[in-house]
Formats: sequence, C-alpha cells, structure tokens
Amino acid sequence: MTLTDTDLIHLRRCVELAREALEHGDMPFGSLLVGADGTVLLEERNQEGAGDATRHPELALATWAGAHLAPAERAGATAYTTGEHCAMCSAAHGWVGLGRIVVAVRATQLTEWLDGWGEPAPPVATLPIEQVVPGVVVDGPAPELADEMQALHRARVERDRARR
Repeated sequence: MTLTDTDLIHLRRCVELAREALEHGDMPFGSLLVGADGTVLLEERNQEGAGDATRHPELALATWAGAHLAPAERAGATAYTTGEHCAMCSAAHGWVGLGRIVVAVRATQLTEWLDGWGEPAPPVATLPIEQVVPGVVVDGPAPELADEMQALHRARVERDRARR
C-alpha cells in the first residue's frame, strides 16, 4: 500500500523521537501507536543507552497496548516506527495482536548502511517482520525519509566511534 499523508505525518514525528533518542545517547529509533480513530495513544523513543538493550520503542508500544487496550483496539491500532522491528519487537507485536505496522526504513536498508560504514552486524538475526508475524500488514519504507534516517544513524556511528 502507498503511504498516505497521514502516515508521513506520523512517521515524521517518529523521526523527531529518533533524533531525541540520539541526543540522549541512545540509538536513533522512535515509534508511535495510533488508534483506529487516529488518536496518538503512545509515543516512545529508544532508551537502551543506559545498558538495557531491550528498551526498544516498539517493544514499549506492545507492552503498553497489552496492558491498556482491549484485543479489538489492539488489532485496530497502527504502529509507526523509524526502523523495521527487530525479531524481539516483531514477536511482541504479534503476541499482543497489534494491527498494521508502518516503517520509515526497512531493516535491509539499515543493514546496508551499517555494512557500508564497516559496522558489525547486530547480535540478533535481522528478519523481516512478516517472517516473524505471518499475516501482519507492513507498509513502507518511506523514501522521502531515508536520507534523514541515514544521517541520524551515521551520526550515531560517528558518536560511538569517538567514544571507543
């Protein structure tokens, strides 16, 4: 499906959250959970910089939804995120029964960027969301956000290299 203007508005907010995460020393990822009526239910940014590598925004959305929304509300919600869910976050999304996922950048794009910069692969296999959660609707990437997301990830790589 082609991304709508509303999808791009939500993805741009996710990019702002990713920038905020980077400014706080975290990986540049941001996510929103939007209800079927278009209401933003939750905003999260990556917070793994303090040492808990599971503090991904997509996992936070799924955990919150499982605790606060009825199954039908979860199924009608859309998760917007700057980067395709990792296997952990995909599984959480599937287990709580969240609906559509809209991504600014697919994992294959991020992997290509990191490989090109000589960065190591992540410690967990990079799998498409659809492989972890069969039947889930995933839309994206958003080509109009790729350069900005690449710049944020490049800034994170440079920051981390300076710290080594």
